[in-house]
Amino acid sequence: MSEKMCSCDIHKEIVEKVSKSLPDDNVLYNTAELMKVFGDPTRIRILFVLGQSELCVCDIANLIGMTQSAVSHQLRVLKQARLVTARRSGKAIFYTLCDNHVHKIIECAMEHVME
Repeated sequence: MSEKMCSCDIHKEIVEKVSKSLPDDNVLYNTAELMKVFGDPTRIRILFVLGQSELCVCDIANLIGMTQSAVSHQLRVLKQARLVTARRSGKAIFYTLCDNHVHKIIECAMEHVME
C-alpha cells in the first residue's frame, strides 16, 4: 500500500515538465556547496569590494577592517570556489572576481535584501 504525501491530485503535465528540467543531483549538490561559500558576511564584503576594483590583500584588509592573514584565508576559500582569481605583479598579488556572474549574484542578492 502506497502512502500519499498530500491530499491533492497530482498535476501530471506540470510534474512531468518540471521533472524534465530538474538538474542532475551532482549539479544541485555543487550549487548548494557554492551557496555555502556565500553564507559568510566577510566573504560577501570581500566579493563586494572586488566587484568595485581589482585589489591586493592589504587594500582589501584596510577596506573591510580585518588582518591581512584573515583576508588571505577567506580569499583562499573564494579562490577554491572559483569566485575570485589572482594575478601577480612583482611581489604583490591582485585579486578580482572570476567573471561577471559573481558580480551579478552579489548584486541580485543585495537588491533582493533591500526590497
